[in-house]
Amino acid sequence: MELVILLALAIYAISYRLNPDADVEGTFKFIKHGIGNIYEKYAPYSYKQIREKTKELGEEYTVKQYVAQVILFAGVAGGIAYLYFYNLVWTAIYAIAAVSMIPYLSYLRTQRIYSEYIFEEIQTYCTNVIMEFNTTQSFVKSLEGVRDSGILGSPVNDDVKVMIDMSYANGTIDQSIAYFNEKYPYYMVKNMHQLFYQITKEGARDSGESLENMSLDIDALVEGVYRDRMDRANFHKKFLTFGMALFLLVAVIQFLLGRDSYIELIEIWYVKGLLHGIILINCYFLHSGEKYYNEDVGVE
Repeated sequence: MELVILLALAIYAISYRLNPDADVEGTFKFIKHGIGNIYEKYAPYSYKQIREKTKELGEEYTVKQYVAQVILFAGVAGGIAYLYFYNLVWTAIYAIAAVSMIPYLSYLRTQRIYSEYIFEEIQTYCTNVIMEFNTTQSFVKSLEGVRDSGILGSPVNDDVKVMIDMSYANGTIDQSIAYFNEKYPYYMVKNMHQLFYQITKEGARDSGESLENMSLDIDALVEGVYRDRMDRANFHKKFLTFGMALFLLVAVIQFLLGRDSYIELIEIWYVKGLLHGIILINCYFLHSGEKYYNEDVGVE
């Protein structure tokens, strides 16, 4: 743990020397700015857009939150590694490895927040297009009503504008529907567009009843997605508790064997290798759970 603290102080000292006029918070901002520059250079363009939307929604972590994460991850990982090996070198290695995972976990979180936002936008799009169609009896006019209402944000509203332009340019809704379905492959979108396609192309009768049934189907899909979101959140809390408990099983072994006997035991190379394997397997277990919690949110 002492080595972890020294490493953190060294990073702070180097950053301070590079930016001597800054205070403590300014120094951490300087560090974050440097990491941000690397991110801007190498991150995929699509993810940059997602991150900008996360900032716009006010969900971006502050400097203090990032610093707290670094301290927490380094402290927990370093503490676990020291409990396993009683070795400062391995303590530092695992602490640094844990801190290096923070950008990836932030990436997963950002993807989840963006996915939830897009799903809510799509829900609003489908519901309001149906409501507009009941008045206009025209799919394109319905899109224009939703566009002009200001209830949608980017990028969904921008894609609605593209649909309108494509419909007028081609004289048909086929290409615009195909474009939106490919961009947002949700069941509610495909089902609703298929219904509008049938109404427009085939002159379906009793469209009012069909649209009302479609609205009920959308409500059911949305309810299922929100229920799944709550289930995931509950799972996540229990999963993290269980995952951390797995790491601490070695404390039970030390209690049974005694600390001195345990230290002698871990000097054996294959025992040390087994302990590294346990840590890596537990980390993979936690990684899998985090991916499940953060990925494909809102996709029915």
